[in-house]
Amino acid sequence: MATLIVERRAGKIAGYNVQWYDGKKRFTIHLGGKRYSKKTAERFKRIIEALLYYRRNGISIPDKSDEHWLTNAPVELKAKLAKAGLIVVDEAKTCQMLWDTFLKFKAMEVKPNTLKSYQDSMTRFYEMFQPSESITSITPEQLLEWKASMQDDYAESSIITYMSKLKSVFRWAVDQDWLTKSPARNLPRSGSRNREHDRFITMEEYRNLLDACPTQEWRVIVALARIGGLRCPSELRQLRWKDVDWEQNRFLVHSPKTERSEKHSYRLVPLFDELREELDKSDKTTEFVLQSYQGTNWSLYEPFQEIAERSGVGRIICPFRNMRRSRSNEVADRWGARKESLWIGHSEDVMEKHYRMHLDDDFSTC
Repeated sequence: MATLIVERRAGKIAGYNVQWYDGKKRFTIHLGGKRYSKKTAERFKRIIEALLYYRRNGISIPDKSDEHWLTNAPVELKAKLAKAGLIVVDEAKTCQMLWDTFLKFKAMEVKPNTLKSYQDSMTRFYEMFQPSESITSITPEQLLEWKASMQDDYAESSIITYMSKLKSVFRWAVDQDWLTKSPARNLPRSGSRNREHDRFITMEEYRNLLDACPTQEWRVIVALARIGGLRCPSELRQLRWKDVDWEQNRFLVHSPKTERSEKHSYRLVPLFDELREELDKSDKTTEFVLQSYQGTNWSLYEPFQEIAERSGVGRIICPFRNMRRSRSNEVADRWGARKESLWIGHSEDVMEKHYRMHLDDDFSTC
């Protein structure tokens, strides 16, 4: 039998522990109270008891209700059960596995030019996502952010092609039972800018976001995006402490998105006071400014939304794009279009087409 233990901190429920003893070893699985309700924890305990019963009695086909629960259980809970040896979980399919297998399959049935268009879409996809990232972790919101990030540097016709090919790849994954549903199924193919997603993030909101950040690294992420105007995650990922010139009050930004042009493979950005303040408080003994995120899939969208909700700002569609866009407008208004182009890292035409916002202050003197 398993036991459900309520974990309390400062008088509040912090989570639930499910414990059992198999005769040789005691096992404990922790469920965080913020993510899982008591009802879910009790159901999880009953599932564990059922799995222990099945194992003791050599039953390979579980009850239908238990089988349904296991099929639809969150990946995190399946991983906990697998680690405890109660179930066997299929190997997680990564982005690299998806693209490699799909392209190998397509190479046998499409013409070379069509295959190249899929390969180009894969290259664009990897500008935001990591090859090692699990395909089950990719959300529609992340894909929307990826689509919006391409509007700086690619023609609308190209973006439409990339989106169309991506949809085909994820539909194929569903057909292969690698996914239950495609995260790209409702994503619009159009490459044009959707102004409904524009959101100017004020400095007051910026400070509220900083106060809600759980770590100093997260404060730096928000500062680099909102004050430095960096692309996320590509430019944040590569930033090293050796790129920061404290004496000259500026830092070097390597830009994978524009590196195909030698003149635009990097740019120099001022160490704005608000940004310098956050970098000053950071650990500078590491190689990268954001060291703990190296080697990870950089899934920042949902953690940021939790910060935004906690800060009172509320959820923001395309948050990193909108923080960069907000800084672009501030720099253009204060220092002019030329410096905006140099510091934010795109042409003046791109700024006017994709970054310029119409704000209430624009009409205050009319």
